Amino acid sequence: PKGVINDWRKFKLESEDGDSLSLSKKEILRQMSSPHKSFSKDDKDTRERFCRKMSMQEYELIQDEKEDESCLQKYRKRCMQDMHQRLSFGPKYGYLCELQNGEQFLEAVEKEHKSTTVIVHIYEDGIKGCEALNSSLTCLAAEYSTVKFCKIKASSTGAGDRFSSEVLPTLLVYKGGELLSNFISVSEQFSEEFFAVDVEAFLNEYGLLPERELPALENGNMDEQDVE
Repeated sequence: PKGVINDWRKFKLESEDGDSLSLSKKEILRQMSSPHKSFSKDDKDTRERFCRKMSMQEYELIQDEKEDESCLQKYRKRCMQDMHQRLSFGPKYGYLCELQNGEQFLEAVEKEHKSTTVIVHIYEDGIKGCEALNSSLTCLAAEYSTVKFCKIKASSTGAGDRFSSEVLPTLLVYKGGELLSNFISVSEQFSEEFFAVDVEAFLNEYGLLPERELPALENGNMDEQDVE
């Protein structure tokens, strides 16, 4: 598509070292990145001849395959970052939030962005599985920053009689203020020792986690499979 081609040309011009291209080639590349700005709207024939000429000059300009491949890798990196930024919307968290009382619990559930998944762990100290689940959710919170992970002691909810030791640890999952899932004694779903990957697999089984976020692209050395 013309928009992608012109965007690539513009990126190549911006990424070139100031001393690596002659002034004439820089001007050629600049004009190719926005060909329709070089001529008046009425000068159709001249514009078409110019575009044909530019295609040949562009071919000569980028025939250095090694140099062009490096530039292409940088361009891919930028496109991936732009795409990720566009797809990443809503608030970000990245940590396990401690709720102090029932009022904070209600606010965390009801006043969040409608696209935000809120996962609340109701626990008590000394109850089997609660500590391990808190550790697992701390790890998952860092991996899924668009999900709001919270924890609150049953005795702090204002409804402690509903959360006896027999039903803890409990996981409640909300979205848009609505309860999506309620898992009581959730540690029974795992082995004696469990970790973040086990909790992640369990939540994914019910479709409660979003796609894992793309890792930061530290350099342009990615192969075709990574890009695809």
